Amino acid sequence: MATTCGLRTLKNEPVPLKSVSVEVDVQGHVASVNSTLQYENQESNPVEAIFIFPMDSNAAVYRFLARIGTSRLKPKSERRRSSGQEAFLLEESDESSDVFRLSVGSLPPGQTASVTVGYVSELAVQADHALRFCLPAVLNPRYTPAGSSSMTTEASPQAGDVPYTLSLTMNIYTPSFVQSVESNCPLTPLAFLSQDKTQAKVSLAPGHRFDRDVELLLYYSEPHQPMAILEAGQLGVQSGSLMGDTVAMLSFYPVIEAEKSSHVASSGEFIFLVDRSGSMECPMNQNSGDKSRISSARDTLLLLLKSLPLGCYFNIYGFGSEYESFFPESVEYTQATMESAVEMVKSMEADLGGTEILPPLQNIYSKPFVVFTDGEVGNTKEVINLVKSHAHSHRCFTFGIGEGASSALVNGMAEGGSGHPQFITGSERMQPKVMQSLQYALNPVAKDIAMKWNIPAEVSVTPLSPPVNVLFNLKRVIQYFQLTGQNASNMSGSVSLHYIVEDKPFENKISFNLKPDADNSMLLHRLGARKAIVDLEGKVREGDDKSAKERVVELSIQSGVSSSYTAFIGVNRENKEPVQGPLQRRLMAARSLFAGNSFAGSLTTLNIDHSLMFFSSASSEEGECEDYAEQANISVEEPEDPMVDLIGLQRADGSWDLQQSLASILGKQEEEVVKASPGKPEFSSVWATVLAVLWLHGYKAESRDEWQFVAKKAMTWVRAHLLITAILNLLKSHFISS
Repeated sequence: MATTCGLRTLKNEPVPLKSVSVEVDVQGHVASVNSTLQYENQESNPVEAIFIFPMDSNAAVYRFLARIGTSRLKPKSERRRSSGQEAFLLEESDESSDVFRLSVGSLPPGQTASVTVGYVSELAVQADHALRFCLPAVLNPRYTPAGSSSMTTEASPQAGDVPYTLSLTMNIYTPSFVQSVESNCPLTPLAFLSQDKTQAKVSLAPGHRFDRDVELLLYYSEPHQPMAILEAGQLGVQSGSLMGDTVAMLSFYPVIEAEKSSHVASSGEFIFLVDRSGSMECPMNQNSGDKSRISSARDTLLLLLKSLPLGCYFNIYGFGSEYESFFPESVEYTQATMESAVEMVKSMEADLGGTEILPPLQNIYSKPFVVFTDGEVGNTKEVINLVKSHAHSHRCFTFGIGEGASSALVNGMAEGGSGHPQFITGSERMQPKVMQSLQYALNPVAKDIAMKWNIPAEVSVTPLSPPVNVLFNLKRVIQYFQLTGQNASNMSGSVSLHYIVEDKPFENKISFNLKPDADNSMLLHRLGARKAIVDLEGKVREGDDKSAKERVVELSIQSGVSSSYTAFIGVNRENKEPVQGPLQRRLMAARSLFAGNSFAGSLTTLNIDHSLMFFSSASSEEGECEDYAEQANISVEEPEDPMVDLIGLQRADGSWDLQQSLASILGKQEEEVVKASPGKPEFSSVWATVLAVLWLHGYKAESRDEWQFVAKKAMTWVRAHLLITAILNLLKSHFISS
């Protein structure tokens, strides 16, 4: 596979893209981004440049400017009517909301041009409470099933040595002070712009080559602080319209106390759906000799198998171009079935071809299941619709693995399936985030979720976000509302989030001033518009609302936020004439210039009785990663992990047997461990189990999130075993004395 990059000439020489400049303004938990691309055509003929790039599916694109003109949103059906005037075209993929096509159009010989795209997006909250901003470097080819068509699968050069540089500056404004900013790329020192440290600035170090995902993690002093932010409408715009009214963004962090959520389901069914397409052989991080995605999925699946509660049922499916299961039907979780599954997991390879996820989902969706996959698909919206249709019986937790994958699939399946999305990139371990989702899945479900407003009667509230249908402990909930009817007086109000967990009611309340902030950025208006547009687009696909498409177009044009049915069209305003000459089509390397989330993860559908997890990354063709590793001389040898080996020795009931393999992990001989035992020989398993748990606490404390269920099951077994032994001894002494 020849490695190429950038726009190419007829002689396969790099052409137009010279540099990328990104400006980011972060306000609390949301970001406004402006990315500028500098092009130059050095050919003797006009060039039609096509650039396909990924973007966070929750982002709202609202601005598209070119040096030779400006652009405005139009329905896609009208865009070809501008033929002869088009210079630039920006449109969203019909198949996936996280992929945009940027057509630079007719760029004359020797001419330079700059293109600026502006968008706003929420920042994802990580397991350690950091806010994550990601600028992905790669859009991997996406597998589209036979018979489907997709612009996301159009052949594009692979990115190798990048001929252009990236500059990025981030300005941060937050109610609580900024503790730190971390990144996988070199940064300039964090500069505070205010004494209370609520304003700060940071940049990428000069000369950064855009050869990897750029990830920034923001740490605030009070990450779980509920808040209400009100943004005034645009001056001169009629009240009663979205852009003329106030928009409120509400952020809740529901707290479900541990003692109230200590119940762990001991029944139910778990079906794990594992992507075994060829691309799962790719390394987790394509810029290092990290372990492969299929190996990480194996380790994670082993951890999940050891963490399942006794009394449940489970099965494991592998899928690619076809799919197969370990057992004909789901089986009870016992020592024998667990051992059988573990052996099959150890021999599991990425050998099933492409990534056709829809057929196994259709086959399995009457059951709970967990999916591990790295394959991006071209029929994303069809898959999401299927997940939504089963949300009443299954919750879906998704995991994005690696670089360049689809946030639309990860976020869409989780949101549609009342679950939680996670992203695993670079050298991150998959296991902590998977276990966090398992914790969510095993905890009780919040019911009767409702928002209750306490505001003056003259103020009306219109929801822009779909209703909240799922809550998790300390997981942020953001909702957008349009407020109509405020007057100039200093009115106040409040809104409460109500829900019931295990028959006990809860209330989270936010009080706020109804006087909105004077802010010309319209950041919240555009994010609210995006939420409303995505919700309406779902109704169009479901066919439930015949007028939904017209409202999408109306709302998109009114707010300036892109949709599936509108596109930004650039027109040369100087002469209104097309650039003459035969066009030479050039494909841009699939490098993204815009913040978004890499997809490659897992999908999990769960309710109290039903569980699904889905792991996927982002490539589509079998053998692709072997070629990549050979060219880059990357070794994907996988280091041994004693924690994985230790957990592999645990029995289904939570205990460990005293054997040499366990003693070796403890750094001892079996005879030494037996000799140090304080109890009788019949207590050897109790002794071994206690030592294993102590080893986890002593040597793997930083990985507690990964082994917490393993340890909990172990200590439950120890207490039960000691109790039974004490009762038997009491009965024995009673009968002897009598």
